[in-house]
Amino acid sequence: MQESTKKRFLEATEACPVIPEVKNDEWLNALPESDSGIAYIVYGDICSIADIVDRVKAEGKLAIVHIDLIVGLSTKEICVDFIRKYTKADGIISMKPAMIRRANDLGFLTIQRFYMIDGFTYANIAKYVRNCNPDIVEFMPAGLAKVMKYLVETIDKPVVATGLTQDSEDVMAALKAGAIAVATSNKELWDC
Repeated sequence: MQESTKKRFLEATEACPVIPEVKNDEWLNALPESDSGIAYIVYGDICSIADIVDRVKAEGKLAIVHIDLIVGLSTKEICVDFIRKYTKADGIISMKPAMIRRANDLGFLTIQRFYMIDGFTYANIAKYVRNCNPDIVEFMPAGLAKVMKYLVETIDKPVVATGLTQDSEDVMAALKAGAIAVATSNKELWDC
């Protein structure tokens, strides 16, 4: 399942390189307005996540859960098992290597997120990608186009940019740097 989901993800980013980040019920209600075939779910709790995923799936979109942000889940790998067993999610996002490895074992599409805070993080990304083998790599913030360009050339994975996306210039800069898409909770940018 993972390869067909990855193929669908990549095709969706070609058709629309902006991925909505659904951060609350209002954003979830606005999701039908987006042309994107993907939605990142960046809110919810263990009681609501299955329903949120179902609503995203009902729109015909891939449902990718940012597992680190779901209230009530711990930092243990069993959380990935929970998402697999109790939701119809297509994949997960996490900054935690153990979550990515477990999600790979369970056949999820995996997106490993890195927050670029310093040179140490930058220097270790290739090692983490090699060790965890995510399907997609995501960098924050999206406005670091120059750094992103170097990383895109260094790692052999598709890259999504996210975080602090203020306007279409940020989107275009990230795409020019080699990102396949930009994920944003800025609804003004959800149109492709």
